[in-house]
Amino acid sequence: MATSYGILAIFMWGTLALLGANTVHIPAFQLLFLCFSISAVLMFVKRIILKNKVFEKPKLNSAQWLVGVSGLFGFHFCYFMALKKAPAIEVSLIAYFWPMLLGLLLSSRDQLLKSIIGSIVGFIGITFIIVGDAGFSFNQEYVQGYGLAFLCALMWAFYSWFQSRSNNSADDIGWLSIAVALLSLIAHFVFESTQWQFSQNQWIAIILLGAGPVGGAFYLWDIGLKNGNKRLLASLSFCTPLISAIILSFAGLNSWSINILISLTLILLGALISNMKSKVNTSAKNQISTI
Repeated sequence: MATSYGILAIFMWGTLALLGANTVHIPAFQLLFLCFSISAVLMFVKRIILKNKVFEKPKLNSAQWLVGVSGLFGFHFCYFMALKKAPAIEVSLIAYFWPMLLGLLLSSRDQLLKSIIGSIVGFIGITFIIVGDAGFSFNQEYVQGYGLAFLCALMWAFYSWFQSRSNNSADDIGWLSIAVALLSLIAHFVFESTQWQFSQNQWIAIILLGAGPVGGAFYLWDIGLKNGNKRLLASLSFCTPLISAIILSFAGLNSWSINILISLTLILLGALISNMKSKVNTSAKNQISTI
């Protein structure tokens, strides 16, 4: 069941491009502030519904606070900054090293080679979606943007790995969301101009983003990492841009392409390779069961 929560989070992240289409004119950090504020509200709503103590203090230690805020805020901060310094295609592609890095962090020694091969296959799969027919070339003048994009990948991979081993409650994502919202508001005032008048469609998109890919999904991802099949979730994370492309195609905002089928095939093949059970482990289990 926990794995299905993680998969649902991946599907939510796949809706980001469609929902984001209605918020393109909202400053990025201002949007982040609004979304993480909604994310924090979700924690209180859940506690009210379940009749739990609404303002129970978080049980996060200093390391959990540091990694949690660094992962949630640091990832988005570096991503937005990277987009200012390098083309979106290259930034997106480099940032999507994170499922590969996460798969490696979660792999045992006997699974490492399979994880490497499967991750490479999955990564090749997402290039067909992110790059498409446009092509790309690494330009030296964008090195700073590339570095920030790779820092995004490192941050989210380490955050996800850390959360998979952490003993804190998924509810604590709400407290982390409050911290991220405040930092986002500060970044907004430093880097952006303020506007608070939004259309009805923009407000709907903001609420859906906060309840989904930029809010609610983090709770589900936390549950999946702590209690589900972590390596499978790392592999299926490559599906995020693929899901996004399919949703945009259904919405008429993107055209169907053979790249979608190629990407799907390679991502699923990569997930299959990464999650193949070791013959050594299987035989060892059989021997134990016969003793």
